[in-house]
Amino acid sequence: MIKKDIKNRADVFLLVDSFYKKVRQNGEIGHFFNNTITNWESHLEKLTDFWEGNLFFTGSFMGNPAQAHVKVDAEHKNSITEYHFGIWLNLWFQTIDELFEGEYAQRAKNNARKMSTHLFLRIYQNRGISSKA
Repeated sequence: MIKKDIKNRADVFLLVDSFYKKVRQNGEIGHFFNNTITNWESHLEKLTDFWEGNLFFTGSFMGNPAQAHVKVDAEHKNSITEYHFGIWLNLWFQTIDELFEGEYAQRAKNNARKMSTHLFLRIYQNRGISSKA
């Protein structure tokens, strides 16, 4: 199979949809998503907006990923760890490698690596704030 690079919204949707099918089935992180997200169709569109903006600077995403992740962590009794982010990241890389190659595929990996670190730090920082309140 000849792979192409991520070039447009349809490619981003294919990546996001394929990735979250894996996430939802994963025994270690799937419950965080399956217990939180009630409308997957809408959520996949929102995630596609996020990654399309992240890769192509479209500005179509409206939301606050850090705030959303802090909320999910609190709803799951502060149980999200860097280990869970590692699983998420490995599934992301695996999905990209199965479907795409090229500059934007690499950018999607690099951006996810930075984002996972940032989101975990925000979760961790929020735990310190909420435990003192």
